[in-house]
Amino acid sequence: MKILFSILHIAVCIALVGVIMMQSRKSGGFSGAFGGGGTQMDNSGTWQRMTSFTKVTSGLLIAFMLLSIIQVMIK
Repeated sequence: MKILFSILHIAVCIALVGVIMMQSRKSGGFSGAFGGGGTQMDNSGTWQRMTSFTKVTSGLLIAFMLLSIIQVMIK
């Protein structure tokens, strides 16, 4: 059982890294994290919708966290 969760955890990690690397940047890099590059709203004043990559990233992140908690509880 531990081996199955470990293999699944590694697969989720690789998929998460791949999805994050495929996303495009939204602001000016590190300076955008501190308010120097952009705002939370686009030019028309509406909130930007979640893209499919963002939804996949969120799902993989939740799977990563759950698998991490399960592995700690099993050991």
